[in-house]
Amino acid sequence: MNAAPKPKRQRRPVPAALKAIAGLVVLAVAFIVAAILGGNGSEDSGPAPGAAAPTGGATRAEAPASETAAELGYPAFATSNTTRVGGADPTSNAAGVALATFPSTEPTLRPAAVTLVGEDDWQGAIAASVLMAEPVGAPVLVSTSDGLPDPTADAFSALDPQGRKETRGAGAFAVGDVDTGGAAQVTRVKLGDPAATAAAIAALRDRLFGKPPAHVVVAPAQDPGFAMPAAAWAARSGDPVLFAERDALPKPTAAVLRRHPEVPVYVLGPSSAISSKVVRRIARIDGRVRRVSGEDPVANAIALARYDDGNFGWNVNDPGHGFVVARADSPLDAAAAAPLSASGTWGPLLLTDSADTLPAALRGYLLDVKPGYTTDPTRAFYNHVWVIGDQEAIDVNQQAEIDNLAELAKIGETP
Repeated sequence: MNAAPKPKRQRRPVPAALKAIAGLVVLAVAFIVAAILGGNGSEDSGPAPGAAAPTGGATRAEAPASETAAELGYPAFATSNTTRVGGADPTSNAAGVALATFPSTEPTLRPAAVTLVGEDDWQGAIAASVLMAEPVGAPVLVSTSDGLPDPTADAFSALDPQGRKETRGAGAFAVGDVDTGGAAQVTRVKLGDPAATAAAIAALRDRLFGKPPAHVVVAPAQDPGFAMPAAAWAARSGDPVLFAERDALPKPTAAVLRRHPEVPVYVLGPSSAISSKVVRRIARIDGRVRRVSGEDPVANAIALARYDDGNFGWNVNDPGHGFVVARADSPLDAAAAAPLSASGTWGPLLLTDSADTLPAALRGYLLDVKPGYTTDPTRAFYNHVWVIGDQEAIDVNQQAEIDNLAELAKIGETP
């Protein structure tokens, strides 16, 4: 005689914000893990592998282990030390990151505003990342002049930015002539050349923050891989990002520097991207100028992650931190991912230059900051890495290697 079937649990209604997240390419895993990663502590080891399943169906009991893992989204979407925001393009990645940072299931979890940038305007997007910093907290979303792309529209609907006093009532900041999703109050930044746009964003930053910046970052206008790490730092610090040509200091950039003559300036990138002539030109305006650089985009990002000069620089030279890894040839992803550097585990942007091979310099850096413990792993410090992009950008083998480098390791013998 067959046993009576067990009654099924009744499902709770799904909040609208969660429905929007589920509809994005990046899937709900980014949102759920964000709640788990609320701090960079010494009490727990980061995201639990069973935290979220990006597929809706049940796992078949008879499926092979590898197929089961794929159905659950592991390891392609999450491992014990990594979480992937797996959009096929920066538009989807920006939407997923915004919802991971602001789950938006209730009004207190929504941002006051978002920043909308054009899909071809990586310089404006990197400069606009500063608006993610406190007190504004506006994540970057990607728009067009013809309307909001579907991922952006879904995220915008869930985020529902209404503006607050910190944004002077604006629910959206728009860089250029992009669609703003019907936001009730919009503050627009006129789009010009990269230097002029960045200078206008810096002026908006000064008005909203109500105080001068602690530092200014000058990044290469024509070398996106070298400029990308500035987005994460701007979101974390509130330092504006300005642009320079290789052999020229644009007038709008010089004007901002003259407005803040006592503010230290940090030039990001090697002399092949911004020449020593330009650095000397900056020094004539502001004598407190220093260069942070690496010979290629991967090394350059690591240089900023390691850099320590007073209260400028990540100074991430030990375990117990968050990190974000993106492709060096996708500069808009730097701005899309910037909110992850200003929330949760607050980590620098690192770069890989290959879909399937972890660069030796990045492997060495992650190994150098690999966490360890001697007796009690629950009292250790932990690293967590966000991986930005789908497997066409960074494949699962590279993600698995990153996970291994972030894994807590036992050091020595137990007494």
